[in-house]
Amino acid sequence: MAQVRVAESAGFCFGVSRAVRIVEELADSGKRACTLGSIIHNEQETGRLARKGIRVVESVEEMEPGETLVIRSHGVPAQVIGDLEKKGVPYVDATCPFVKKIHQIVAKGRPGQDVVLIAGDASHPEVQGTLGNCNCECYTFTGPEELREILEKWTKGQEKFVILTAQTTFNTNIWRECVKTAEKVYTNLEIFDTICNATVDRQEEAGQIARQVDRMVVVGGRHSSNTAKLQDVCAPYCPTILVETAKELRAADFSGCQCVGVTAGASTPAYIIKEVQTTMAEILNNFDDENFNFEEALEQSFKSVHTGEKVKGIVEGIQPNEITVDIGTKHAGFIPIDELTDDPTAKPEDIVHKGDEIDLIVLRVNDQEGTVKLSKKKVDAIAGLEKVMDAAETGEILEGVVTDVIKGGVLAVSGGVKVFIPASQATASRNDPIEDLLKQPVRFKILEVNRARKRAVGSIRAVLREEKKVLADKFWEQVEVGQRYTATVKSIEKYGAFVDLGGVDGMIHISELSWQRIKHPSEVVKVGDTVDVYIKELNPETRKISLGYKQTKDNPWEILRNEYPAGSIVNAKIVSMTTFGAFAQIIPGVDGLIHISQISTERVGKPEDVLAIGQEVQVKIIDIDFEKKRVSLSMRALMEDGQEAEDSGEDTLVMTTEGFVPDENAPEEE
Repeated sequence: MAQVRVAESAGFCFGVSRAVRIVEELADSGKRACTLGSIIHNEQETGRLARKGIRVVESVEEMEPGETLVIRSHGVPAQVIGDLEKKGVPYVDATCPFVKKIHQIVAKGRPGQDVVLIAGDASHPEVQGTLGNCNCECYTFTGPEELREILEKWTKGQEKFVILTAQTTFNTNIWRECVKTAEKVYTNLEIFDTICNATVDRQEEAGQIARQVDRMVVVGGRHSSNTAKLQDVCAPYCPTILVETAKELRAADFSGCQCVGVTAGASTPAYIIKEVQTTMAEILNNFDDENFNFEEALEQSFKSVHTGEKVKGIVEGIQPNEITVDIGTKHAGFIPIDELTDDPTAKPEDIVHKGDEIDLIVLRVNDQEGTVKLSKKKVDAIAGLEKVMDAAETGEILEGVVTDVIKGGVLAVSGGVKVFIPASQATASRNDPIEDLLKQPVRFKILEVNRARKRAVGSIRAVLREEKKVLADKFWEQVEVGQRYTATVKSIEKYGAFVDLGGVDGMIHISELSWQRIKHPSEVVKVGDTVDVYIKELNPETRKISLGYKQTKDNPWEILRNEYPAGSIVNAKIVSMTTFGAFAQIIPGVDGLIHISQISTERVGKPEDVLAIGQEVQVKIIDIDFEKKRVSLSMRALMEDGQEAEDSGEDTLVMTTEGFVPDENAPEEE
C-alpha cells in the first residue's frame, strides 16, 4: 500500500510562529494593527489574518490613525526603526531573534576598515534589512563563484577585514561551499554561520526523505525563499512538485508511486500541510481502488499544463520555422526552430520526423488561443546537465568547446551546458595563456557541482595530467641511461633548463648546458627551443631525470688536445690576475697560467706592472695536464727564443700587442 511521509520539521519556524502570534494577540485584544509588508510569504495565511482585520502596508505613510505597526520577522533597516521612534509611531518589533543576531554582527563593521559579505538573495526583505544595518562596505552573493570574484578585490593589495554571514534561510550545502571558497581565497576574515537551525534541520530532513521516496511534494508560497530552497534540495533526488494548497495536487503526477514525501516551508501553516497530507493519501489510495479509472484521471489532469512542466509530444508537422506536436491536451503545441536546437545550421527534418515521440519543456501556455510554446533544446540541456552532474561522481571525461574567456577562467560548453573552468585548471601550466583556448575543443573532468544552482566547475589540467601519467608510465618502462631524445625546452630556472621528453620532464643542469662557464641557462637555450639530449642519470623512485647536452666534439679540452699540443705558440687574452701570475684564455673554455716568473726575462714585482686584463699576448704552451685540466704558459720562453735567434744571427724579435716581431732598430751585421 502506498505511503505518505510528512517531514517532522515541516511548517512554521520559531521566528514565523512568533511573528504570527504577536499579530494575532494584537487582533484578539481589539487593537488595530498593520504589518510593514506581508508578515509571512503565504497568501492563505495573510488572507486569514486579513479577515481578522490585519492590514498590510508598504510604508509608514499608509498607516491610519490609531494603528500599531508590526515589524515582520524578516526585520528592517536600522533607519526605519530610527524614523519610527523619531516620529513617535507605535510599533511592535516581531523581527526573528536569529535575524536580530545578524543585524548585531554586521553593525560591528568599521567604516573604511571592514567589509560585510552576505550570502543570500539581495532582493529578499531579510537581506535588505541586514544591509540596512551595515555601517561599512557590504556586498551580497548567491554562490561560491560570486563570492570568489568579490574576495579577489581584497587579495590584490587591500588589507580589509571581511565579515562573512548568511541569510537565515540560505541553502546549507551552498553555504558550506562558500565557506571553503572564502577560506581558500582570503585569510583575513571572520565567518558567522547564521543560517537558522530550523532551516538546516528542515533542509537536511527534506533531502533525506527525497532520497527514499518516489515523489516529493513541497508545500508553501511560490514567493517564499525557504520554500524555493526546499524544492532545490529535493529536486536532485526525485521528481519534486511545489504546491501552495492541496487543490493543486494532480492524481496523474503520482501514478506508480509507492511512497510520497511531504515537506513545507517555514511560512506554511499546519492546517495547509494537513490538507495536503489528507489529499495525498486519498490520491494514493485511489490508485489501489479497482474502480479507479486512471485514464479519466489522466485526461482530467491534462486539461491544463503549466510553464516549466515536462511533457511528451508526438511530432505532427515540420515547417521551416517551427515544429507542431500533440502533447495530449486540447492545446496546439509548437516548437520554434530556435527552441529545437542550438545549432543554427541544422535542418529541422534532420533532427525530428513525423511520428517521433520527444520530451519537451513547456515555455508558455496561452489558454485563450489554445497554444503551448515548447522547447526541445531545454530538455536536451537538462540531459546534458545530468551528464555533467553525474560526471562529478563517475570521473567521466567530457568533451566541449571553449566559448568564452572570462575573469578568472574560461567557459566550456558540453551538451548544451556551460562549465566554468578556473584559470588554474585550464592549462597544463599556470604560465600558459588561457586566451589560446578560445573556440578550441577541450577535454575536461568535473571537479565540483552545485545541483541546486545547476553549476559545475571543471578541470582541463586534470585530463592533461592523466594523459601525462600514461605517457610517463610508458616512458619509464623502456628508458635507459645513454638513450638520446629530441626534447622541447619548457621552462628555465637559474640552475638549469627543464625539457619535455614526450610527456615526461627532465632537467639539464646549468653545468651541462655549455663547456664554458655561463651565468644563466638563457645564454644557451630559450623556452620553445628543440634540443638533442641524452639520459645521464635516472632515479625511478623519485622519477627524476638528469640530462646531458654538451657534445664531446665541442669539449674545449679535446679541441686543445687535437689542435694545441705542448710547444704551440698561441695568442691569448689576459682574463685575471693573482699575486703569483696571470691567467690567459687560450680558447673559450680553457685558461692557462702565466706564472710571474714566466712573464719576462727580467724580474717582475707584480703581474699588473707588465700586463692588463683584456690585453692580448703571445705565449708558448710549455705544459698541459689534461687530468687536472691545467695549462702552463710562458712569455719568457718566447723572449729567450728570440734572444737565441739574435745570438745566432737570426732576426731579433720584440713583443708587441700582435706578438713577437722583428726588431727594426737592431744593428745590422757587418
